[in-house]
Amino acid sequence: MAKLKIVKIGDETLRKVCRPVDKITPRITTLLDDMVETMRAANGVGLAAPQVGVLRRIVVIEVEPGEVYELINPKIIAFSGEQEDAEGCLSVPGKWGLVKRPMHVTVRAMNREGETVDYTGSELLARCFCHELDHLDGKLYIDKAERMLSEDEIEVE
Repeated sequence: MAKLKIVKIGDETLRKVCRPVDKITPRITTLLDDMVETMRAANGVGLAAPQVGVLRRIVVIEVEPGEVYELINPKIIAFSGEQEDAEGCLSVPGKWGLVKRPMHVTVRAMNREGETVDYTGSELLARCFCHELDHLDGKLYIDKAERMLSEDEIEVE
């Protein structure tokens, strides 16, 4: 596995729409492994392929240690409720914004074996599904933020 370079705001890659994955190859599974390592090294809870310069519809998420979601060609198939909370991004370091997202989200994707899987998440996991899938369409949380937060408004754990 390898730690990849995280693309930062200002890089045009973050604003492009990603292509679907047609076939799961060893290169795709290596990318999944590298993305998980990169996300963990950066203390993130999610990472989308364009954030590491790859314009493919691939996302990894880990909100609970050891519970990794690997999503290939993910789509939101259901959502309900509403939540509003502070959001940050590994590609927008040091900034946070107040963003409204659904409280519950169901995502359909392929896993690394090419099987279709559905995952349903609430609260932080639902927020991560939405945030990371936005990256696949060239959208950033700052585009949806009600307002950006100042440093004294952020609770850092």
